[in-house]
Amino acid sequence: MKNMFLKILLPLILVFPGLPTYAQVTTITPGKPAPFIKLKNIDDKMVSFDDYPSANGFIIVFICNTCPYSKAYEQRIIDLDKKYSPLHFPVIAINPNDPVLSPEDNFINMKEHAKSRQYPFPYLYDEGQVITNLYGAKSTPHIFIISKNTGNYTVEYTGAIDNDTRNSNPGKINYAEDALSALLNNKKPVTAVTRAIGCSISRKKN
Repeated sequence: MKNMFLKILLPLILVFPGLPTYAQVTTITPGKPAPFIKLKNIDDKMVSFDDYPSANGFIIVFICNTCPYSKAYEQRIIDLDKKYSPLHFPVIAINPNDPVLSPEDNFINMKEHAKSRQYPFPYLYDEGQVITNLYGAKSTPHIFIISKNTGNYTVEYTGAIDNDTRNSNPGKINYAEDALSALLNNKKPVTAVTRAIGCSISRKKN
């Protein structure tokens, strides 16, 4: 019965990204302290904020191997890292999905996926979904832009990367880049919250 339920639920999650999952969480809001991240990377080493002593902040993005929205944004996420990592805002990607509910998102497949896509950034495994729930990530992708100031980490922007999932509108609004541009000019983002569009995260039942 359980296996039948999962077979029905998982396709619905992919088709209807707003479908509620097992756990309801609250997304952390701009101005709040950003939870410290320390998780296992696909190279089997632990990665944390402390590994980036020169960072002025981070682009935290929750993605996965399987979601078509994540796949649609992969190159844009890679481009964000290439552009903003030299400006001391590197990308840190985290897979939030429970591998029991979404087997293709297990750690071995994460390694293969990142290698095939040539990710230039870490791709972290959130075992137990602790960080995912602390940030209140709702979908893949869901982005959080973090600033660092004298050792303090603050959420500055959360939501979508842009408003053009298909990447076909030359007049799209680049929310993430606009927020980063403001921070690099010692300003706060004009738009600090948008709605993240993507597949609902496969959360394990509490």
